[in-house]
Amino acid sequence: MKNKIVIPVSIAIIAVVVAIVIVVAISSHGPDTIKDVDKEKPIGDQNVTDDNIKEIDLEEKYAPKEREWITSGPFQIDRSEYVLGEKIFLRIGILGLDEEGQIVFLRPLNETHKSVYWTIPFNGTEKSSFNYYLQPQLSEFKMYCTVDAFVGEWQVVFKGTKYPSLKFEIVNEILPGDEDEYQPRC
Repeated sequence: MKNKIVIPVSIAIIAVVVAIVIVVAISSHGPDTIKDVDKEKPIGDQNVTDDNIKEIDLEEKYAPKEREWITSGPFQIDRSEYVLGEKIFLRIGILGLDEEGQIVFLRPLNETHKSVYWTIPFNGTEKSSFNYYLQPQLSEFKMYCTVDAFVGEWQVVFKGTKYPSLKFEIVNEILPGDEDEYQPRC
């Protein structure tokens, strides 16, 4: 009785092993002819064109400013100046258990007025520290149609605390490679 089960199982195992060996041999086999070699894609920089070389040159010329870590209490931003396309890095250190409020990013409207761009709630009892990235982007829905909506002096206010606000500037320059992202939308 055992032989009736062992023999078919052994044959099935051998068949599976042979099938695997055949599949591996076929897939690792190189091109069959010289013509097949010509069809294969080269390894390395496959899409290098004159346009790409210009992009690579621009990227190599761009270097972000050094991080400064501007601080107000447990709140920090990494720079005092950004170009369009750069992410604003906000670091929240250790909040007290009683610290609760909102981090409000105010964008410039004109020389004297600002408007709320983004709000981030915080609560020291729920989370004592965290990081946040913010990248201002054009939006037809929010009516941020041109880069003028972002260029100028911004302010970060910490509602619910007595910490002084932080200021930074977004200059009218675009991160190389992001030019299309900042074309007028509306």
